[in-house]
Amino acid sequence: MDSPGPAEGAGPGHWTPPRTSSEGGAPMGEGDEGYGEWQELVGAALLGTDRRRGGGPAGSPEALLDAAAVHTVRRRAGLRPAGARPRPEPAPRDPRPAPPEAAGRRLAQLLAGRAGAGSGGGGGRRGSAPDLTELLPQWLAAAGRHGYRAPAALVPALLDAARARTDLRPQALALAGTRGLWLARMNPDWRFALRGGAGGGELPDVTDPSAVERLWEEGLFAERVALLGAVRALEPAAAPRLLATTWATERAEDRLMFLDSLRVGLSLEDEPFLEAALGDRSRNVRATAAELLSALPQSALAGRMAERALACVGPEGVTPPAECDGAMLRDGVVKRPPAGRGERAWWLGQLVEAAPLSCWRERFGGLGPAEIVALPVAAAEGWTEELHAAWCRAAVRQRDPEWSRALLGPASAPPAAGPGTASLAERAKLLETLPDGERAEWVAEFVRAHGLSEAFQLLGVCVVPWAGALGRAVVDALDIAREAGSYPWSFSGVMGLAERCLDPSEAGRLEALTAAAEEPPDASPGAAAYWAEAFQRLVATLRLRAAMLSELAPS
Repeated sequence: MDSPGPAEGAGPGHWTPPRTSSEGGAPMGEGDEGYGEWQELVGAALLGTDRRRGGGPAGSPEALLDAAAVHTVRRRAGLRPAGARPRPEPAPRDPRPAPPEAAGRRLAQLLAGRAGAGSGGGGGRRGSAPDLTELLPQWLAAAGRHGYRAPAALVPALLDAARARTDLRPQALALAGTRGLWLARMNPDWRFALRGGAGGGELPDVTDPSAVERLWEEGLFAERVALLGAVRALEPAAAPRLLATTWATERAEDRLMFLDSLRVGLSLEDEPFLEAALGDRSRNVRATAAELLSALPQSALAGRMAERALACVGPEGVTPPAECDGAMLRDGVVKRPPAGRGERAWWLGQLVEAAPLSCWRERFGGLGPAEIVALPVAAAEGWTEELHAAWCRAAVRQRDPEWSRALLGPASAPPAAGPGTASLAERAKLLETLPDGERAEWVAEFVRAHGLSEAFQLLGVCVVPWAGALGRAVVDALDIAREAGSYPWSFSGVMGLAERCLDPSEAGRLEALTAAAEEPPDASPGAAAYWAEAFQRLVATLRLRAAMLSELAPS
C-alpha cells in the first residue's frame, strides 16, 4: 500500500512544502543556523563523543544519535523555520492502481541505484552486478503498459530522476501523474514537469466542448499537450481546429511543440492548417510545417516540390536549381547552406527529399526503386551521392519501406558498396521504416557478415526484446570475439546494449559463457577474466529483467 503523503494525510498542524519554495523558508546552507551544529555532530561521530573537544554534543553515544535524528529531520525538510501557512489543497485523485508491492520495492531499488551511481559511464571495469540505472527505463515502460501509477512515497525520487535524465521524463511524468504535477508546482527543481509532454491529470470528457475549451485556455502547458493528444485520438481533424483558436497568441516555442504533436495521425485533413503555418513568423515553425506537408505525398506542397525536383533530375542527368526564389523559401527551402556545402547542391537536396517518391517511377520510364537507385545518374558530375542522400531522407520522412530496402541494399554487402548510403546513421533511420521482423533479420545478417564493430547504431533501432535470430547473432559474435582474444573493452557498448535488449529467456543458454576460458597466447592481458565477468553480468541482468516483468504482472 502507498504511504499517505501530504496530499492525502489528515491531522492538525501546518504543512511546509518539501525542498525549496518561493513562499516562506529558504534552503539550508553553510551560513544557516544549525549547519554548524550538524558539522559538530559529524565530528563527534568520527572522533568519538569522549574525544571531541571544543563544544558540540557531549555525553553518551545515545545522546549523539538523538541529536542526529533531530537535525536529520531539519535537513530533510530543506527549509529554515518559517511562519505557518495554510495547508494546500490535496492532490487530485489518481484513479490508476499502484503496482504490486514487490514491483514497488523494485522501483525503490532502481531509484536508489540511480542516486548512488555517481557520474557513471567512467572508465574501469563494471563488475558482474547489473547496472540498475539502465534498468529503470525498462521498469517505467513496463509499468506504463500495465497502466500503473507511481507509489506515492516514490514520486519525489521519480521526479528527481526525471530532472537528471531527460530520456526518462515522458514515462516518469506519466507514472507520477497528478501527484507529480501537484508537487512540481511547489518545488522549483521540478518545474520542468509543468512543461512536460504528459499531463498526468484527469482530462475532461473530450466530447464536451465547453470543458475542452476551458482546459485549453486555462490549463498548464503539459495539460494542454495531453488534451490535444486526446482530442487528436478521438477525431484527428479536431486537433488543428483546436489549435487555431489560440494559435495567434501562443509563444513560438509552444507553437512549435503543438505543431510537432500533429505527426501522430497526420493526414490531408491537416493540410489547410499546415499551409497557413508556412507563413508563420517563426522560421522553425515554418520549417516544421513544410516537413509535415512533404510527408503527405498528395499535399499541394509535395506537388510543388515534385515539379521542381523533376525539372532537376532525370535519366539524362542532374541540373540543380540556379537560384532559391521566394516561392521555394515559402515552401520551406532554406537558402543559406551550412559550411562546406555548395548552394546549388544544398537546394537540390531539399527539393528531392521533399518530393513524393512516387513521382520518380514515371520520370525514369516505369523503373522501380531498386532499379532507379542502381542507375549511374550523373555519376560523372558527382551528383549521385547527393541524390542518394536526398532519397534516403525522403524514404525516412515518407516512411516508405520499398525505397528504404532499395537504398539499404543487401546486409551482407560491404557498407561502402551499398547502393544508397554507407552512413550507418542513415542506414539506422532507413531500417526504422521496415517491419520489426524484417529489420531484425537485416541487422542479424549484417552482424553475421561484418561483426559487431559497426553494428552498434543499427542494433539500437531494433525492437526490444531482440528477435531470436538477432539475439543469437549478437551473442555468437561476442563469443567469437572472446575466443579470438579480442581487446574486450572495445565491445563494452554492445555488451551493455545486449543487457538491455536481449530476450530474458536467453539467460539459461548464456550460462556456459560465464566461466573464464583459457587465454589465447596473443590475447589482451586479462581478457579472459573480463569476458567471463561481462557474461556473468549479462546473465544476471537478464534474470533481473525477467524478475522485474514478473513482479509487474497483475496478480
